[in-house]
This record gives sequence, structure tokens and C-alpha cells, in this order.
Amino acid sequence: MAFRFLTAGESHGEALTAVIDGVPAGLPLTEDHINEDLARRQRGYGRGGRMKIERDQVHISAGVRWGLTLGSPVSLTIHNRDWENWQSTMAVGAPPAGASAKTVTRPRPGHADLAGAMKYGHHDIRNVLERSSARETTARVAVAGVAKRLLSEFGISIVSHVTEIGGVRVGSLELPWEEIRQRAEASEVRCADPAAERAMIEAIDQAKAGGDTLGGASRPRAGRARRSTTRSSSTRTRGSSEPPIAPADWRAA
Repeated sequence: MAFRFLTAGESHGEALTAVIDGVPAGLPLTEDHINEDLARRQRGYGRGGRMKIERDQVHISAGVRWGLTLGSPVSLTIHNRDWENWQSTMAVGAPPAGASAKTVTRPRPGHADLAGAMKYGHHDIRNVLERSSARETTARVAVAGVAKRLLSEFGISIVSHVTEIGGVRVGSLELPWEEIRQRAEASEVRCADPAAERAMIEAIDQAKAGGDTLGGASRPRAGRARRSTTRSSSTRTRGSSEPPIAPADWRAA
């Protein structure tokens, strides 16, 4: 059976949800297994202000009984604490009278805003950016926590560490994987090379001071991951009281 998952939820909505299909019956699974990975996601040098608001904790709402999976789909929910500040803007029903619409009409460079607004015919880009947000990765991390729990039954563990940020690379590390894991866990940028870690932090500070961001590369046993600094002011979501721009205008731009 294939391991498949579906996520739902908006960045400032009430909650993020994931439904996983293909988890075999009888797998020991607790919320603590997943919360460990959610806590790791919230660490890291250069993180944005949203990380100071959220305290991500998963709630398993289906597919597990008495600590064991049932073989049916597993449902995970992570509530957004920031929802308290966005209930009017992100209400499922009609907004209360006098509520600020906070319409967004300017697409962020390099994001899904423009393509999503054109594809779905939205005149308020918030309908796209709320979904195409880094916040959505919270649900994916929760799903990965379940996958790791399953892999551990076969003696498989996942180890990764950041090898480059902003052109700063680690040196040659001839270390056992367990030591690399311990160093990465203790590092603010998940780098197992202390000298490179200091240089990476300095590069992040310089980029942030200049209103820019940096990408990074993480090297697990296989695959790649991304890490970046706080989003720069030039790419922040900008609201506007101007009339929504028609898709044809976006296309022309």
C-alpha cells in the first residue's frame, strides 16, 4: 500500500490538517513522536516573527486507538495560535460588519501569488498566499514524523545537516553520522561544522541588515531541503485599498 497524504489549512486560518493513507495497522504512534519534529522545525537562526507566536502541538484525531494505528487513515491537526488575530479576515462565514477586508492586490515576487490568482480567478491574492505559505510546511513536518516512526520499525533513521548557506560551505567532516546528528541538533543553523556555523550566522546577519534573504542546502542521506532567513521587506505581503487588479493586468505585468 502506498503512503499518501493530503494537507489542508491556511496560514492564518484556524488550523492545519493532514490526512495520511497507507499507515499499516499496529504501529505504535503518539503525539509526542510528532511534536519532537514540530519543535525542531521552529528552531533555527534567522527565523521570522511567526515562530515567536506559534507553539506547534499536533492532535491525532483519527486512525489511532490506545497508542496503535488502526490501518485506517490517520488525521492530524495543528492549531494556529495566530488565528485569534485573524478570525475576521479568515472567517469561514461572512465577515462581521465593519471588519477590515485586508485585500491584497500586489503579488509577491518569486511566490505562487500571481500564478495562483490567474489560475483560480481570484481578485484578492490573500486567497492564494494563505495557502502558498511556509506555514503549510508544518503539516508536512507532522506527516514526516509519522513516516519516520514507521521507518524506525525497520531500523532506519534519518540524519541531516546543513552544508551551505549563502555561499558558506562546511569543511571536510570525517565524523560518524551519530556525531554529525548531535552537532546539528545543537547548532542554531543545523551545521555540524562550528567554524562554518559562525560564518553562516554572520552571512545571515549581513543579508538581513541589507533587507535580503539567503537560501541553504541540507544534506541528508538522500535528498535536499531548504532553509532561509527572515523574509525581506521587499517581498512581504502588502495590502492595498486600491481596487483589485484584474487577471489580465497581472498577465500584462
